[in-house]
Amino acid sequence: MLTKPTLITRFAATVAASFLLLSAVQANEPAKAAKPDANKGKAIVEQQCAACHGADGNASAALYPKLAGQHAEYIAKQLSNFKAQPGQDKALRENAVMAGFAAQLSDEDMKNVAAYLSAQTMKPGVARNKDTLALGEKIYRGGIAEKKVPACAGCHSPNGAGIPAQYPRLGGQHAQYTESQLVAFREGTRHNSEQMTAIATKLSDREMKAVSDYIAGLR
Repeated sequence: MLTKPTLITRFAATVAASFLLLSAVQANEPAKAAKPDANKGKAIVEQQCAACHGADGNASAALYPKLAGQHAEYIAKQLSNFKAQPGQDKALRENAVMAGFAAQLSDEDMKNVAAYLSAQTMKPGVARNKDTLALGEKIYRGGIAEKKVPACAGCHSPNGAGIPAQYPRLGGQHAQYTESQLVAFREGTRHNSEQMTAIATKLSDREMKAVSDYIAGLR
């Protein structure tokens, strides 16, 4: 028969062993990523981004994109694409101004900024060129069959809302900015989407302007 002290000793040893086993299991588990902090993101936007993109992500100048309501995953990815990553000769998106800002941001900062901007409401835009409206709608909704250009709506949705984590929101975006990005894909200064590069190389300047203007009016 075991004495009481012996039972206590064995119990203590069992508890200690269980604790060590649990600690080892926890140590081997991947660390959970911290939840993005939109308040910290707001502070960064107000200090570094507002001059061009607006404090709420609604850029007033058509040269700059509206970021309000954009999918958080997309914003964070684009910010990281302005920085050359290990093994890359250059960034996937070449822009001297944005490269300077992105260089100052950690991955956590980017996610915080994305969390804040994605929670804002985009101000609607309008299509301004009635002469190209029909062409823009045709390209967006039906593509250009003879050029093997797919319909934009297939990925970015009929109302331009996009698909979170896959395809960005386009509806309501400044036409000038959308057009500039199609040109960047075509010219190779933006090369973070093989799909968009292939599409842009098939579009004429007139087609780019038409579909960009049409997109501005989607909501």
